Amino acid sequence: MGLIAFIKDAGEKLFGRAEAATDPAAGNAAAARAIEGYIAAMKLGADGLQVAFDGASGTVTVSGTAADQQTREKIVLCCGNVAGVEKVVDNMSVSAPTAQAQFYTVVRGDTLSKIAKEFYGNANAYMPIFEANKPMLTHPDKIYPGQVLRIPPKT
Repeated sequence: MGLIAFIKDAGEKLFGRAEAATDPAAGNAAAARAIEGYIAAMKLGADGLQVAFDGASGTVTVSGTAADQQTREKIVLCCGNVAGVEKVVDNMSVSAPTAQAQFYTVVRGDTLSKIAKEFYGNANAYMPIFEANKPMLTHPDKIYPGQVLRIPPKT
């Protein structure tokens, strides 16, 4: 997948700036651990999963082997939908490759129905988008501007 852009000021607030200000290397390592913890909390994983964070550029680099494309994409979204992250370098591989989903950045006024209408031509087809973004999404109405979502291929 390569390099994916995110909105730096949007997303989960997993780490603070105090440690990074006094010791950037320690701050970067703590941020990487926080992102790994977030991935684990979402019950996602990959063999050999490694996460690195560079606070100066707001870049996360993630590697490892995911069981499937969906897990890979969800791990990348967990890395990028974090406040302070602007880019994710995806060096992951997949054990069982399948078609990639599209990514969509939520803007003010969006709903899953509006996004479904745009991608699928049917506002009522929002459930595949919701399901494709679980467990990061807990309710179809809880999306926010700047959040990046997986849009699975139309079935």
